[in-house]
Amino acid sequence: MGEVTQRTAAADHRRRGAPAPAVGSGPADTVLPAGWRVVVDRRVVALDGGRVLLGGAPPRMLRLAPAGWALLAGGGFTVTDATSRALARRLLDGGVVHPVPDGAGPGPGDVTVVVPVKDRTDSVARLLAALPPALGGVVVVDDGSADPGALRTAVHDLGAQALRAEVRVLRHERPRGPAAARNAGLAAATTPLVAFLDSDVLPTPGWLDPLLAHMADPAVGLVAPRIVALAPPEGWAAQPPVRGWLGRYEAVRSSLDLGPDPAAVVPRTRVAYVPSAALLVRRGAVGAGFDDDMHVAEDVDLVLRLHGAGWRMRYEPSSRVAHDHRTDLRAWWLRKAYYGTGAAPLALRHRGAVPPVVLSPWAAAVSGALLARRPLAALGVTAWAVLRLVPQLPGLSRPWLAAIRIIGLGVAGATAQTADAVTRHYWPISALACVVSARARGTVAAVAVAEGVVDWLRHRDRDPSVRPGLLGHVVAHRLDDLAYGAGLWWGALRHRTLEPLRPQGPRSVPAPPSAPVPA
Repeated sequence: MGEVTQRTAAADHRRRGAPAPAVGSGPADTVLPAGWRVVVDRRVVALDGGRVLLGGAPPRMLRLAPAGWALLAGGGFTVTDATSRALARRLLDGGVVHPVPDGAGPGPGDVTVVVPVKDRTDSVARLLAALPPALGGVVVVDDGSADPGALRTAVHDLGAQALRAEVRVLRHERPRGPAAARNAGLAAATTPLVAFLDSDVLPTPGWLDPLLAHMADPAVGLVAPRIVALAPPEGWAAQPPVRGWLGRYEAVRSSLDLGPDPAAVVPRTRVAYVPSAALLVRRGAVGAGFDDDMHVAEDVDLVLRLHGAGWRMRYEPSSRVAHDHRTDLRAWWLRKAYYGTGAAPLALRHRGAVPPVVLSPWAAAVSGALLARRPLAALGVTAWAVLRLVPQLPGLSRPWLAAIRIIGLGVAGATAQTADAVTRHYWPISALACVVSARARGTVAAVAVAEGVVDWLRHRDRDPSVRPGLLGHVVAHRLDDLAYGAGLWWGALRHRTLEPLRPQGPRSVPAPPSAPVPA
C-alpha cells in the first residue's frame, strides 16, 4: 500500500507541473568539424535570386551576405574555415540546412544498446540478432516479465553467438514502465553514447552509421532514425506488401514515422519530437534520462528538456528501424487514444510548447472566414496581411511578390492546421456544432473528406511497397483523429486543465534579421 500511495503522490506531483529529472547543462563545444557538409532543406524558398531564404524550423527569413550567398549557390557547402563554420552553425541551428552524414564520427564501440522489454522473448531475440558486432555493450532491462528465466537464457545465448560485446540483463521484479526500464539501462552504461531500442523494433542493416555520423557535431545530444513498418517475417529482405487496410495505413501514416526528409528536432515545428522506440543519445546530454513517472509522452518531454538546455537534436531518415505496428483495430485505436492523454501533463510542464494550433491573428481570421464560408472576407484579410508585410521587406527587388509568396504560404499552413483542428484536436466541438446546425454539418463533412483526400495524396507514396486505397486510408485517418482527440480531451479533464487545448500564436514574426547572416 505504501508503494502505491507514493506512486500516486508522485503522479499528482507531476500533474501539477513539477520539474522533471535534470538533463545535461548544454554543450560546452559547438564547433563543427572541418569537412562537415551541409545542404539546403528542400522546403526552403529562395527569394531575390537566392539572396534571401525563407524557411527553417521555426520558419524565418534570412538575408545572406554576398559570401554566404556564394557558398549556398550550389545548394550546399563544406565547412573549410571559420567563416563557413559560423554560417553552417547558424543555418543548422535554424533548420535551413541539414548535415550530410559521411560516416565520420564515433564508432560502434562507443555505443551501449539498451532494450526495455516485458515478456517479448522472441522479439528481443530477433532484435539482438540484428545488432552490429563490436558494440560497447548491450543491456536488456526485464521490466517484470512473467518468465524471466526464458528471457535471460535467450539473451545470453544470442550474446555469446552473435555479439562481440558484453550483454547484461537487469530486472525489475514488478513492471515500472518503459521510461524507468530505459533509465536503468542508461545508468548501467559506461560508453559515451546510448542507443535505446524498444523490443518491438528491428533495425535494418546499416542503421547505426548515419546516427553516429551526427555525433561528430559536439552540440548534438540526440539523433533519431526513421521508424518504418515491419514487413511479414517470411520476406523481410524483399519487403513484401503490408497486409490489411489498417496495416497499409500505418505503413504510410504511423505516428512513429516522421517522414522521408531530414530535420532539426525543434518544438512547435514540423518535427517537434522523436519517438523513443529508437534513439541514439549522448549520455552526458540526457543526464538522468526519462521521467520514470511518465508512461506516455516521455519522449516528447525529454526532447523539450534537451532543447531548453541548448542541445541540438536531429532526425535522420536515412537510418531506418522497422516497427511491428499494431493492426488489430481495437488495440490500435486504444493506443492512439493513449497517445492523446500525454498532451495534458506535457502542457502543464512545458506551457506553450505543445499547442494544438499555432496561428497568427491574421491567419486565424482567414481560417475563421473560410470555416464560415466567407471566401471574400478571407481574401480581404489575406490582402491586408500582404499590405502590412511589404514595408517590412526593405531592400528586396520585388517586395510585393515576396510578400504575396510569404502570405500565401502562411494561408496554406493555416488552412491545413484548421482542417486538422476541426477533425482531430477539437472534434468534440465540431460534433456538437453538427448537432445544432445543418450548415456546420455540411462544413465539417466537407473538411473531413477534403482533408482525408489531401492526406492520402501526401502520404500514399511514403512506402513504395504499400499502396493504401483512398477509402481505407480516409476511414483509418478519421478513426486515428477521433482516437487522439478523445485521448486529448480525456487527459485534459483528468488533469483539470485547458492547457493542451489552448491555441497559441507564433513566438516570432518572420522578418529579415537586423544584420546579414555572417559569411
